Amino acid sequence: MESKILVTLGIDPAFILLFLLILIVVLFVLYVNLTVKYNKLQSSYNTFMKGRNGKTLEESLKEKFGEVDSILKITKQNRSDIKELFKKYERGFQKTGIVKYDAFNEMGGKLSFAVALLDKNNSGWILNAMHSREGCYTYIKEIIKGESYVELAEEEAEALDKAIFENYEMDVKDVKK
Repeated sequence: MESKILVTLGIDPAFILLFLLILIVVLFVLYVNLTVKYNKLQSSYNTFMKGRNGKTLEESLKEKFGEVDSILKITKQNRSDIKELFKKYERGFQKTGIVKYDAFNEMGGKLSFAVALLDKNNSGWILNAMHSREGCYTYIKEIIKGESYVELAEEEAEALDKAIFENYEMDVKDVKK
């Protein structure tokens, strides 16, 4: 059974049959691929919706968004707290220098001391406690940007130099060992 149209066009009906067969195989492969993808999507959807309907899912999402909002609020509060602590820390004493000495010849054991307490700008105080048999004498001197407007004793100047120039991290590491 030959078709006059196919004969005029010069096309063999076997080619058309072969083309249709290849098209059916390609469509079948695409169908199988699509079915596999659909089954994966259906499985994911079932896992996602397991034990929930649309309303409970919406409530769960609202709850999670509420948790995210509360975490953001806490994060903002933590940032402001950290900034406030940093400002307070800058004003606090960060550097210390301690010198123990014998203030009077009759005393032994280096009971007198000078302590320099400075902030990051090298401003703060020097506390000098001089012990003798009669009592203890305590003096305090203000330090502004590493300098005192009152003359410093030798031990006070040494404590100030220690506070400004020495690195105490080595001492801390040595103590830990």
